[in-house]
Amino acid sequence: MNNDIHLKQDDFQPLRNVVFNTLRDAILKGDLQPGERLMEIHLAKKLGVSRTPVREAIRMLEREGLAVTYPRRGAQVAKMTEKDLDDVLEIREVLDTLAVSLACNNMNEDAINRLERACREFENATKGNDIREVVRRDEDFHNVIYEASNNPRLRAILVNLKEQMYRFRFEYVKDRTIYPVLIREHKSILEALRTKDVDEVVSLTKTHLINQMECVRKIILSQE
Repeated sequence: MNNDIHLKQDDFQPLRNVVFNTLRDAILKGDLQPGERLMEIHLAKKLGVSRTPVREAIRMLEREGLAVTYPRRGAQVAKMTEKDLDDVLEIREVLDTLAVSLACNNMNEDAINRLERACREFENATKGNDIREVVRRDEDFHNVIYEASNNPRLRAILVNLKEQMYRFRFEYVKDRTIYPVLIREHKSILEALRTKDVDEVVSLTKTHLINQMECVRKIILSQE
């Protein structure tokens, strides 16, 4: 286990969430490698906590697809696979195109203003060095659209899927060369929503997801 992993203290969160965020960052940054075992007793000792929050954090990692538990072998860092990528993005394409179609008819001035602000904040985030902030601002952009769909059940499903998408999204935005493309895609989606062009916004959304899929696929293949 990498010796640079330290508990990220946060007095405002339950300990299991603090442990979860610490381990998630370690996995996403590569301090914990795919296939590496997540042994409760060793992690608890390393982080200076009991085994209970570690056990709970590992379950949370499993829900995001970052960890997997095998009988008699215990938990380990999950590997990214093409099948996982295809499964998640196949579902997201269906749900996102539904969301933008519904949002297109519901976008009012307030929603457009919030989407414009989300575009600006994403672009500003790309000028820094905080990958998590870039991911967060990308999610904020899409969350405005999901909210505008005015379908709470659809939004709930998309929130659940967001957790499974996090690792792929994180890997995608590690490559700074794709930022100009992402910024253009966000602005194009915004303009199509502004003019309420359903066909255009659906087409742009699909292209947005396909570009992400192909980029992450290359990363996965390079790691095999």
